Amino acid sequence: MTYRFHASPRLTEHWRHFRFAKDGGVATVTLDRPEKLNPLTFESYADLRDLLAELPHHQDVRALVIRGEGKGFCGGGDVDEIIGELIRMEPRDLMRFTKMTGAVIRAMRECPIPIITAIHGIAAGAGAVVALASDFRIVSRSGRFAFLFTKVGLSGGDMGAAYLLPRVVGLGRATELLMLGDTIDAETAGRYGLVSRLVADDELDTAVADLARRLADGPTLALAQTKSLLTAELDMSMPASMELDAMTQALLMTTRDHAEFHAAFTERRAPRWEGR
Repeated sequence: MTYRFHASPRLTEHWRHFRFAKDGGVATVTLDRPEKLNPLTFESYADLRDLLAELPHHQDVRALVIRGEGKGFCGGGDVDEIIGELIRMEPRDLMRFTKMTGAVIRAMRECPIPIITAIHGIAAGAGAVVALASDFRIVSRSGRFAFLFTKVGLSGGDMGAAYLLPRVVGLGRATELLMLGDTIDAETAGRYGLVSRLVADDELDTAVADLARRLADGPTLALAQTKSLLTAELDMSMPASMELDAMTQALLMTTRDHAEFHAAFTERRAPRWEGR
């Protein structure tokens, strides 16, 4: 079922530049070019941007997992298919490309659906920023992060990294990671605050599935509004933030889910969340 006011004639179920599947309220994007550490290309950036715009209209999706096939999560932009092309592009087209990559990250933050990245092996460059923009980063002990933009002669503040990373790990750590571009292991990333949950390599799939299930089965309206407030209030004053909190909370108090909590509490049972 789709929303009646959705403009497109139908939602996209099959994507050419990554695998996409849905199961029990959980959608999974799998980057699947393992022979090259799942690099992003012009086409996969565009597909991710478009999928994230569509995803809120999939009424059967309540959580999203992004993962990589093979030995790593994502090695960043494809050196041949992207960087080799960029050096021949005109400024107009370069600007279109950089705005598109930023649009992916913005869409991740504005998408009301909780997003989990499952990190094993390397998450480098654009792959590191995709992980950064997610709501939860489940990282195996083989996981590594590298914001390596300066190492290819570009600004470390790519795709919103200079905005998001200081807010996750602090200005000092973000300065180190974005300016030096060094690779850090999973334990270091955990100390910096970049890891939501650190697990053994053979526990990654289970940990991701458990969290995705918890989110998909949870109070989806409450989760969506919490994510929205976390993003919106990053740049608000305290009075404006508290006003937005009050308005949002008053609205949620009128929902079926809030009434269901009270009924479940009274009847001593688990709530049956409807997302309504």
